Amino acid sequence: DAPHVDHAIFDLNVPILGICYGMQELAWINGKQVGRGDKREYGPATLKVIDDSNSLFKGMNDSTVWMSHGDKLHGLPTGYKTIATSDNSPYCGIVHETKPIYGIQFHPEVTHSTQGKTLLKNFAVDLCHAKQNWTMENFIDTEINRIRKLVGPTAEVIGAVSGGVDSTVASKLMTEAIGDRFHAILVDNGVLRLNEAANVKKTLVEGLGINLMVVDASEEFLSKLKGVTDPEKKRKIIGNTFIHVFEREAEKIKPKDGKEIQFLLQGTLYPDVIESISFKGPSQTIKTHHNVGGLLENMKLKLIEPLRELFKDEVRHLGELLGIPHDLVWRHPFPGPGIAIRVLGEVTKEQVEIARKADNIYIEEIKKAGLYNQISQAFACLLPVKSVGVMGDQRTYDQVIALRAIETTDFM
Repeated sequence: DAPHVDHAIFDLNVPILGICYGMQELAWINGKQVGRGDKREYGPATLKVIDDSNSLFKGMNDSTVWMSHGDKLHGLPTGYKTIATSDNSPYCGIVHETKPIYGIQFHPEVTHSTQGKTLLKNFAVDLCHAKQNWTMENFIDTEINRIRKLVGPTAEVIGAVSGGVDSTVASKLMTEAIGDRFHAILVDNGVLRLNEAANVKKTLVEGLGINLMVVDASEEFLSKLKGVTDPEKKRKIIGNTFIHVFEREAEKIKPKDGKEIQFLLQGTLYPDVIESISFKGPSQTIKTHHNVGGLLENMKLKLIEPLRELFKDEVRHLGELLGIPHDLVWRHPFPGPGIAIRVLGEVTKEQVEIARKADNIYIEEIKKAGLYNQISQAFACLLPVKSVGVMGDQRTYDQVIALRAIETTDFM
């Protein structure tokens, strides 16, 4: 049932790089030397470069790489030679003897692979001769022109803002492109952070001059979430309700000069898209993202996603170039479904309030300790289990709060 690529691409005589499953595909096509490994390999491994004269590994030496696979090569594919190994993967890097076709078992695109960027640059620049002319400044100009062309001279846009970096940057970019034809809307879904609606209004309106409307739809969201415990169902409900509310509010906005609201802005990032896609075969959907999978098929507004091809670190760079305050640009991300998916179990006002206050206390303590900017994301979750504890001198038996903090660059 495994998916396969069209064999014709291997006759194009263009550089090809097979990563992880991609390398296994190369091996399968050329002798089917692929099978179940003795053990699944997930985590760091030491890459040993045995042919440093090869262009793919130029400037690289033995280094840490990230593995994530269950199958492995049991032999060298026909017409290939080995250029790198690891303790568990004797064919960690391979190259065709006459064609510019390469395969690697590890993932160079993740930050855990310490020289991954060097490898990708070697492939893209030295082997594919790609021009290094992409800059964030060029992206801003290109995207603004694309937005203007897509929206046209009269159509108007409403935007989903939450106070997070993604939606704020998207809103600022949209304002730069079409000015007051952009209408930002904050929907209070009842599962936002503590005092979030008021804080967002102050920041976006007073600080950034964004035209903002705040809509309190908390009762509507919470009523639809009643009795729901499955996190995936919560995401779908919140996503669908979110769009319903936006469509309803869009009808209340009366643009000038006969203009019409036709587009909905969302701050979807590339990791959101990756997490929401499941290709044919054994690849699994990680989760339905609130900016992608929760959209209604009969949506009356057209979707516009200017950040769809960017990662989180790139969005932050973009935000700084657009003049957004540093504290907002580097604020920890917060999921669209909010506290609803940080309450494991049924979502009620009482449970949301407990999780919300715990999360606020946790973040405040991290800031007091001077650790906030060293952590990429931190949050509290309310678990549907109870445990014995001590408050003062008294025994207690109550729900458990789980705390998590992570470090990452691209949030993959």
